[in-house]
Amino acid sequence: MNDPARRRFLKSLVAAGVFTSSIAGGRRLCASDANSEISLGYIGCGGRAKNLMKNFDLVDGVNVTALCDPDVERLGAAKDLYPKAKGFADMRNLLEGDLVDAVVISTCNHWHCLAAIWAMEAGKDVYVEKPLSHSQWEGEQTVAAARKYDRICQIGTQQRSDPMQAEIKKFLHEEKALGEIQSARVNRYGVRKPIGKRAAALRPPESVKYDLWLGPAADTKIMRQKFHYDWHWDFNTGSGEMGNWGVHVLDDVRNNVFQDKVALPRKIMGGGGRVAWDDAGNTPNTHFAYFDTGSIPVVIGLSNLTNSKASKARSAHPGPSSGYIAYCEGGWLEGQRGSAEAFDSEGDVIKTFKGNGGLPNHAQNFIDAVRAHDSSLLNAEIQVGHDSTGWCNLANVTYQVGKPFAHTDAAEIDVEVWTKLVGEMESLLERHEIDIQSEAIKLSPVLELDPKTQRFIGEHSDEANEFLKREYREGFELPEIAKATAK
Repeated sequence: MNDPARRRFLKSLVAAGVFTSSIAGGRRLCASDANSEISLGYIGCGGRAKNLMKNFDLVDGVNVTALCDPDVERLGAAKDLYPKAKGFADMRNLLEGDLVDAVVISTCNHWHCLAAIWAMEAGKDVYVEKPLSHSQWEGEQTVAAARKYDRICQIGTQQRSDPMQAEIKKFLHEEKALGEIQSARVNRYGVRKPIGKRAAALRPPESVKYDLWLGPAADTKIMRQKFHYDWHWDFNTGSGEMGNWGVHVLDDVRNNVFQDKVALPRKIMGGGGRVAWDDAGNTPNTHFAYFDTGSIPVVIGLSNLTNSKASKARSAHPGPSSGYIAYCEGGWLEGQRGSAEAFDSEGDVIKTFKGNGGLPNHAQNFIDAVRAHDSSLLNAEIQVGHDSTGWCNLANVTYQVGKPFAHTDAAEIDVEVWTKLVGEMESLLERHEIDIQSEAIKLSPVLELDPKTQRFIGEHSDEANEFLKREYREGFELPEIAKATAK
């Protein structure tokens, strides 16, 4: 860190108890071995990177030595924070030589896997933002790269490092305070606005080296109004709300409800649409899916719409707006970032949980694992990140292969949490004067997955499997990496 005053301020937050130590993995916020200096580079210097920088700055012995962004304005702003760091537009130049020991990747989603693989090939350890992958196949290659090159690789699902999660798992599984878990629901209800639609294609800002920004994505016309951030809502570069926020809350369910015993669902059905807006986005702003795990059924509902055409509030829903509900024999638990509440069968609160969101601990956890060169210390090791991202990738596939919604098709899944969710979505759409049984709303057939091969099997599998791997632009092809064999 290059600003002593800033370091003193951040350390004062630690001393004041603003950030606590992590129970998960038993890692401490401040490293005990301050002599083990880590040279860190940032690949991507936008808004998310700035948040990560604040948290990695809390970790002793971490020196930011390199910065990379194809937008020279963003790169310049990061250089103001770290004036001694070297700046690059092309990450391949940053990765050359011994300038960095590890990198933090907070690029657009379509770059995550290729950037991580290039870094690990160059002998660097990697912290990569969620969602890990833009398609399921490339996530597999990233896991294989971590094994082949023996690198530490953590995904940025920071809630994994919140001490609260260990308390929740003890409450649900060891104490069985609410009895057996019967089903789970995941929510992401957050209002967003349309991204606009231009008559002529948007020209990238002059500050952006567009070829490097685009990387492995297809070179298509940009018809949205803003260049930055709204790439999330274009499947060419983003993963929609499912990959943006859905991965966090689905990861919480995998962690706290399943204790990671279910890597991927065995069957999935999903639907949704991009409705009420006439804009350039092509990811759904209303999305719902059912996951058959072989044990506890899970559903997810996402909406960026207001509660009605006349409302400014988010859509009505049970439970937290960005969180999950574990329905149990004797009540239910509602969890979200930084807090949770348990209710008995009468709806009375019987226990509360308070966390810190996890990010300061998550940064420390990564650096501790780098210092020890021990991936078992990681709270969100790359395989965990690949599996949680997989649920999102598969849910996006259901939307991409969907046909016009029909109640008779949705009724193939006769599970209460799914039936209720579909009914809620139908009511929401009605309040926006949209018929759920219309061309605007899609629904997939039930798709069956072979969790071992991570490929769809059976009826409709050919069409669905087309979305598990993308085409890569020349010069930015993602390599296929053979899985390491056991010795």
